[in-house]
Amino acid sequence: MSNTATNRPTKAQRAMVPLVSLGLLGVSLPMAAPASAETSRNGCTVNPLDPKDVRGNDVDFRITVDCNGPKTVEIRQRAYEDERGPRHNDDLLAKRLVTEEFDHHDDARTLHFYVDVRNHDRKGEEVYQLVSFRVQNHGGHWSDWTPWEKSVVVEVDGGK
Repeated sequence: MSNTATNRPTKAQRAMVPLVSLGLLGVSLPMAAPASAETSRNGCTVNPLDPKDVRGNDVDFRITVDCNGPKTVEIRQRAYEDERGPRHNDDLLAKRLVTEEFDHHDDARTLHFYVDVRNHDRKGEEVYQLVSFRVQNHGGHWSDWTPWEKSVVVEVDGGK
């Protein structure tokens, strides 16, 4: 019985040795994250932008929407205050369902969602948004809802 093929490590196996060794030592390697949280489905793209502190207690939870062709897009949007702590239960600040219609000549648009974020802490509030959408084609059929996409968490003044 010849065992020459099973005794020789492949290049992939040799490459894994340093990675496994680092893992055993507790060294964490940074993972590549997507450049943005935008999602595309059926010719439409929705991108939750970073929340923006605008004035007083208001924060603008903006999203960009772009669809090619005649389409209707229905968007679910939720604004949260990020809570740290043992239970990590984030506070839902506001939610909405919005419908946008596009024809062949429409450009991308930015939708604004102003939410009153009163500061109950001594420091600024940390906020983010979740966005999900579905698309209706010209035949009237709706796609499935996309998975929820999360914006970055941003610290805002919140009306100190």
